[in-house]
Amino acid sequence: MIKSILVSFCIFLALNSMAHGQDTIPTMVTKPDTLLRIKNLNPYFTLHVDSTLKYQLEINKNPSDYYWFLKNSPVGLRLNKDNGVLTFKADKNYFLSGRLQYDHEYKVNLSVQNLDKPEEKVDTSFILLFYSTEIIPSLIKPTVSKSLFIDEGDTLSFKIQCEHGSFPIEVMTYTSNYPIKSLTPVTKCGDDFTWFVPFDFIKDTEKEKTKRLDLYFIGTTKFHVSDTAKVEVIVRENINYPQQVLEFERLRKDVKAYVTSLKSSFRIVDRRIKKVKRTRTSFDLGSATTTLTGTIMSSLDNPSQKTAGKILPSVGVALVPVKEAAAPNSTYEQNSAGLIRSSIKRLEYLLQQNQLDGTRDPLILSKAQKLKDELKQMQIQLIDIPYPEENVDEGELDAYFNNPAVNKKYKPKKRRKK
Repeated sequence: MIKSILVSFCIFLALNSMAHGQDTIPTMVTKPDTLLRIKNLNPYFTLHVDSTLKYQLEINKNPSDYYWFLKNSPVGLRLNKDNGVLTFKADKNYFLSGRLQYDHEYKVNLSVQNLDKPEEKVDTSFILLFYSTEIIPSLIKPTVSKSLFIDEGDTLSFKIQCEHGSFPIEVMTYTSNYPIKSLTPVTKCGDDFTWFVPFDFIKDTEKEKTKRLDLYFIGTTKFHVSDTAKVEVIVRENINYPQQVLEFERLRKDVKAYVTSLKSSFRIVDRRIKKVKRTRTSFDLGSATTTLTGTIMSSLDNPSQKTAGKILPSVGVALVPVKEAAAPNSTYEQNSAGLIRSSIKRLEYLLQQNQLDGTRDPLILSKAQKLKDELKQMQIQLIDIPYPEENVDEGELDAYFNNPAVNKKYKPKKRRKK
């Protein structure tokens, strides 16, 4: 009908121009709208969570002859194949289940096609974005419990994870109630916190054998919204095994060196006792021989021999005070030798019984203290013994000390039963 009115209007203008003597006749050319197109396509849709979308798509042709469809559409988005009505309800459950995401641009491919002419179609696309006004906070989640125990000398290591909300944490830092430093940098989510607990963390002057360390990890978003996670670390006092093992080995060397010096002193004292014993034995044999000779000679017929026989027993008796004066009885040396020998035996027994059971022996302190006490007591008790020899051979000293004859001499005698 509109076309007929336009034709009539053009004829009227032509006749009017001819009536007024005009040579030119105005013409009006119209092109038919034959190319299929969508007239009201919105290239970008933004939806709030729990909102509803209903949008009527229109084409420049009779919609009853065309078919609508979508490709790679997100869950919940529907398109009426007959009339092109686009509907969507942004249910919150889609986002809680992870099937949809906030602030993610979903590209949806849209097509409309003629049912009778397959080549007559339109392929286009639009963007669908979901947003939420609900602010979900981002949280810091360390991979350890809120309270944990650790010993001195151990290494504390765990990862600082984040639970991202509406706005992710971009900057990470930490503080503590004691000045400590992580061996690895902690600046963002996913970094590791690593700390070696020094052996002097708990001072000797402190009465408590434990100390509490409070760690605070602070994460900040781009809008300066922060979250803090606290980790309470209970540090227990522990033995500095590397240092204690070195000190124990040094103590063992000192004890062994002192045992060697005692063996040298023992040999000096024992040789003195042997020398005195030989001298006294010589005097005893001389006295006995003189007395026996005098007795024998007094029984002879020769008067001169009888006279000598009467004198010689007196000479034998006179040798006794000479023996005591020249070689007095060495009771002090004998007691000293016995004391030195028993001290050597005790120290060697203690060295054998107080050996370390590995590099982390829990009794290392008590064993070291026992050796220290015994060594100090021996040094005070044997302070007056002869000074040991110089440049001694430890093998010779051991051979002399363990000689069967020497052992027999100092072996305790059993008492006879009455």
